Amino acid sequence: MKNLEELKKIREKVRKSLEMRSGDFQVKIVVCLGTCGIAAGARQTMNRFAELIAQSGRTDLIISTTGCAGFCEQEPMIKIQEKGKEPVTYGKVDVQAAEEIFHQHVLQGQVVNQYLFTKGE
Repeated sequence: MKNLEELKKIREKVRKSLEMRSGDFQVKIVVCLGTCGIAAGARQTMNRFAELIAQSGRTDLIISTTGCAGFCEQEPMIKIQEKGKEPVTYGKVDVQAAEEIFHQHVLQGQVVNQYLFTKGE
């Protein structure tokens, strides 16, 4: 760090990152990041969701992580939690599937049956 301006930029970047992971939300995207998920590409999936959230400009969308869901053959797995609705879990969510799920489910509220694993807890 060389000056106060650089410190302010770092602080703002961290603040935005924390806002994306907690706080009040309309839709929460939870990415399973157990070792099997990471091996299947869950980190890239998570990064793509984070990019899509940032590009959307919406402040009511957040992303979070969890460990292994216990269904390794379905990895990468994600869960979409909308306020007032039952959660929806998707399997085999690569970067392309993440984009489809984001645009159809997260933004428009339509479940994407192609990747659907389960509805509810």
